[in-house]
Amino acid sequence: MPAPAGPLEQDLDMYVAAYMPAMNAPGLTLGLTDVTATRRVACYGYANLDLRTPLTPDHLFQIGSITKSFVALVILQLHDEGKLDLHRPVLDYLPELPIVAEFGPVTAHHLLNHTSGLPDDSALFQPDPSARLVQGFAPGSHFHYCNPAFVILGLLAEMLDGRPWRVLLQERILKPLGMTQTSPVLTPAIRATTATSYDAFREDQVYPRQGRLAPAPNLVTDETDGCIASTPGDMARYARMLAAHGQGPSGRIVSQESFTLLSTPYIKAPEFSPTASYGYGIAVDTLDGHKILRHTGGMIGFASSIHVDLDGGVAAFASINAMQGYRPIDVTQYAVRLLRAEREAKLLPLPPAIADPCAVDNAADYAGTFTAPDGRSLVFVAKEKRLSVIDGDIVVPLQHNGGGHFISTLPGFFADHTFVFGREAAPAGSSSSAPQPVVEVAYGPDWYAGAAWDGPRSFAVRADYALYAGRYQSDNIWAGEALVYVLKDRLMADGEPLTPLGGHLFRVGDESWIPDTVEFLHIVEGKARMMRAGGLAYRRVDLG
Repeated sequence: MPAPAGPLEQDLDMYVAAYMPAMNAPGLTLGLTDVTATRRVACYGYANLDLRTPLTPDHLFQIGSITKSFVALVILQLHDEGKLDLHRPVLDYLPELPIVAEFGPVTAHHLLNHTSGLPDDSALFQPDPSARLVQGFAPGSHFHYCNPAFVILGLLAEMLDGRPWRVLLQERILKPLGMTQTSPVLTPAIRATTATSYDAFREDQVYPRQGRLAPAPNLVTDETDGCIASTPGDMARYARMLAAHGQGPSGRIVSQESFTLLSTPYIKAPEFSPTASYGYGIAVDTLDGHKILRHTGGMIGFASSIHVDLDGGVAAFASINAMQGYRPIDVTQYAVRLLRAEREAKLLPLPPAIADPCAVDNAADYAGTFTAPDGRSLVFVAKEKRLSVIDGDIVVPLQHNGGGHFISTLPGFFADHTFVFGREAAPAGSSSSAPQPVVEVAYGPDWYAGAAWDGPRSFAVRADYALYAGRYQSDNIWAGEALVYVLKDRLMADGEPLTPLGGHLFRVGDESWIPDTVEFLHIVEGKARMMRAGGLAYRRVDLG
């Protein structure tokens, strides 16, 4: 831990010291800046847990989807140079792209703000030469996060610039900002200087906050939806340019007009926050009445966050070397509040509370006995703000994962699935905001009814669903395992309902406009032997 240099640093160090063990973070890297200079670079914890190697400011961290704002800036530079019309169909520039735009032309504008209508596939280019990304809605009508959109934008930048991404990013962004330690692509050459990253020890089970970690596989990629590795010092330089509205140390990175385009809230993006919208490659939000830019990055073994206060002229970047389903948003948000208060000569704010993952205010709502159609039962008990499930003589504490979702915190007990509670539907025409009673719970394919359930207890299931149910495995390091099963009368894939579209093709979810699909292939001896989801191939496995 760095030596404290003042009240701001002391407050932040104390918060991070409590945050890291509570969040099971091996190491955390942090860069703080205002519009004039880097305020602080700090590192906490370990670059390698097994070797107890201390983290240093020279260790690289993969920044994930924060890469998208870099792509957006390059695209806007090309727009400033008159090489790109943001509202011209992208197929006019790259006619060979494997996309089908049945609902309207896709433009760079749509790609930049995730409104293209294209699915969020993990692969733009697939081994099947006939495979295409097919639109699900008219461009501009919905926000649907789409990683391939930024792979397309990277290809567009290469075509218009005439140089590969790794070269053009160095010349256009990294060198002008003095980001000398940043790698524009993830290569084997940077592994020695990259912090060891971690993810869940078992991908086939639920992962509680304090679960066992294992080293994540090495990733090599130049795909521009998330291919940058950087240090906290370099990311402070990048954040400073954003805080200065596009002004770099020796000139503007993009014009003022283009920075306005970058930071315009085009469409609501609730997955970032209830008040967030999306600009070009970055979310646009408010914090304490100030306009901010924010984004997160999730990789196989890294999780990052950036907050830029455009009104306050301060910014923060943080990253941890583990992927556990969260990003260090609270750290960057608190850091920005501290920096702004100090800049405005105000009292430093108190740190945010570090939430207990097992605490839920309405734990009693979920308590009770729930019974399956075959007579099996689950018993849940609530004590204060904690919910547990009983397994014989064992009380298994549950971690609250939002809404009615809970997972086991005890290895070997109910570790295969998430408990998903359902409430009674609100009466038609009701205007009350009070939650309805909890009446059911699902544990993977197993369904249990509570005492207040007054619906059917048996369900007619389509015969063909038996063809698809099973465990599937992908060789892609992003994908891992997928479990397909029947819950009540619905086919589910890893907890998401599948809506039939005809044949062996299904839409993910219930919304009619969602473009993401799952397709089952090679029906042999009454079972689908392959599944294609997110552009990736999965093979059926029977592991007992």
